[in-house]
Amino acid sequence: MVKRLLDRILVVDVEATCWDTGVPDGETSDIIEIGVTVLDIATATRVDKAGLIVRPERSTVSAFCTQLTTLTQADVDAGIAFADACELLRSQFGSHQRVWASWGDYDRQAFERQCAALGVPYPFGTRHLNVKTLYALAHGLPREPGMAAALAHAGRPLEGTHHRGVDDAWNIAGLMADLLVSARRPAA
Repeated sequence: MVKRLLDRILVVDVEATCWDTGVPDGETSDIIEIGVTVLDIATATRVDKAGLIVRPERSTVSAFCTQLTTLTQADVDAGIAFADACELLRSQFGSHQRVWASWGDYDRQAFERQCAALGVPYPFGTRHLNVKTLYALAHGLPREPGMAAALAHAGRPLEGTHHRGVDDAWNIAGLMADLLVSARRPAA
C-alpha cells in the first residue's frame, strides 16, 4: 500500500489539442501541457512549479489551439512522451502519494481517458480535489465560476498567460491557498 502524504497538494492544469469546429476525423484530443504547482499545506504557499510540454500521439495542434494556448506544433514536437510525463509526475512530485487538485473535473478525466487509451499507468492516487466546486461552496456562489472569474472575485490578478498549464496551475494554487488560510481562521 502506498503511504499517503498530506504535506503538500499538487495543483495540476492540463492543456490539450483542441479545435474550434469539432474534432477532425482520425484525431483525438491529446494532453499537450501539464502544469504543476506544489502547494505547501503548513504555510499555504506555492513552493514549486513546472510545465511539462507533451508530444501529442493522436492529434496535431490547430491554429485555434495555438491562439488559445500559445503552444505551436513545433513546441509540442519538442516535448516529451505522455508516458514519460506521467512517470515524471510520480518520480519528481510523488503524484501517486499526494492529494492533487484541479479546476473542475476536466483534468482528471483527461488523464483517465488518455492513460486508458494509451495503456499508461495513471500517475495519481485516488484523492482528487475539485477546486472549482470547493471555491463556489466556500464562497456561497450560485454556480461554479471559471478560473479567471474566481481570480477576479478573490481580488487576485491573473499571473502569466491564461490557458497555459504552468500559469493556470499557479493561479489555481493561489486560490486554493486562500481557501486553506480562510478555513484556519477562528470563527468570529
